[in-house]
Amino acid sequence: MPLTPTSRRRTLALAATLTLALGSALAAATPAAADKPHGGHCARQSKVAVPGAERQEVACLDDLTTAGTVASGHTNPNDWAGLNAPGTKNPSGVPGIQVDGYFPDTSTTNANHGWHHDSQFVIRVPDDWNGGLVVSGAPGVRGQYANDFIIGDWVLAKGYAFASTDKGNTGAAFYDDGSVPGGSIAEWNARVTQLTVATKRVVKQVRSRAPQGTYLFGISNGGYLTRWQLETRPDLYDGGLDWEGTLFRADGPNLLTYLPAALKNYPAYAATGDQAAHDAIIRAGFAPGSEFLWPFHETVYWDLTQRIYREELDPTFDGDLKAGIPFCAGGTPSCDADYDYAARPAAVKQAVASVQLTGKIGKPMLTVQGTLDTLLPPATDADVYDGLVDRAGSGALHRYYSVADGTHTDGLYAAFPDRLRPLLPCARTAFDDLTAWVEDGLQPPADGLRARPATGDLVNTCEL
Repeated sequence: MPLTPTSRRRTLALAATLTLALGSALAAATPAAADKPHGGHCARQSKVAVPGAERQEVACLDDLTTAGTVASGHTNPNDWAGLNAPGTKNPSGVPGIQVDGYFPDTSTTNANHGWHHDSQFVIRVPDDWNGGLVVSGAPGVRGQYANDFIIGDWVLAKGYAFASTDKGNTGAAFYDDGSVPGGSIAEWNARVTQLTVATKRVVKQVRSRAPQGTYLFGISNGGYLTRWQLETRPDLYDGGLDWEGTLFRADGPNLLTYLPAALKNYPAYAATGDQAAHDAIIRAGFAPGSEFLWPFHETVYWDLTQRIYREELDPTFDGDLKAGIPFCAGGTPSCDADYDYAARPAAVKQAVASVQLTGKIGKPMLTVQGTLDTLLPPATDADVYDGLVDRAGSGALHRYYSVADGTHTDGLYAAFPDRLRPLLPCARTAFDDLTAWVEDGLQPPADGLRARPATGDLVNTCEL
């Protein structure tokens, strides 16, 4: 009986593990500059020509994972700092080709490599390629290496080629790229599409055949990208993993409909425990039981996120100011704590509509989100998106796993190990379920809440 794609990949992965154990020293000794058209370490690297790229740099590396790229300078740990729980175990020792570069762009916020040029990307093709490709976009407003530790290491060790983009603009001033309201976010989607098309060509250049399976895997804004691509460009992909993706809806909810309530009411709650202020935050969508996370989010996420996304989508609210006034009190002129999305002009809703999601996905997708997400609460995000998918008639292509005690950033687990649970192992399990669904027809587990296990290694294991 012929092997299915997944079975073939598992066989190749086992062979790759044995080969690495026996031959890593030989691989390390292979001259990096050599081009080996008949196979071997970094075969056909001279064939790489990234379509549309303005700049590319090709390297033959003994290890494409962060265990090797940190030392060799082929990643930036600052891009992925704080996204994983301490104690996360990652594979290493994956030799292959890395391509760094950028596509033409006029904005210059990304300083990686000293290039000061946006639309930077990274493409990695392991020597022991399994025939698949995983594409991602950076979460938040981070650079192209943001997913290296949480996604790249793991999928590369499985044999997938891996590509990631900075989405075309980075940093807290991502909105200031000269585009119209909503244009910076719209660029994220275009850059992921651009990188996907280009990476398929690159893989074919070095492997003489196109990827047999192409998947999206993204967290936060990267989850939004997964959703958007599967809604709008499903022809390019075979499936996607949405890990707590951002939801934009012109008629709400969106970040701008619930963050102001937190900004306006949290100071009173923090100062006196004011019950009315507390209840207003809960009514806005934040989960009961998440209160212990509010101080961190008020300091780190809520204020900054509201101001920079409001500036991107509604720059006229604060006149000539750029992203308002940090940590202002309600009643202060141009203060985002008083922002009322419903009362804003139609042009604001049109800007959100230009990047909104519909739920009409065209390929299988699994969603993972924590019940204690305190930046993108389930009540204003994943719960709503799951309903959109069902109403769009795409429910048969979607599974939604609500993970008890998960929050938006796994880095917080170390501070609250008795209250939180890392989501990374759940996202990895879900990705395996996704590929088995797509390639072997194995139905993934049913939707629903996943309780916190009483025992076990929560940092590295998760059953769905």
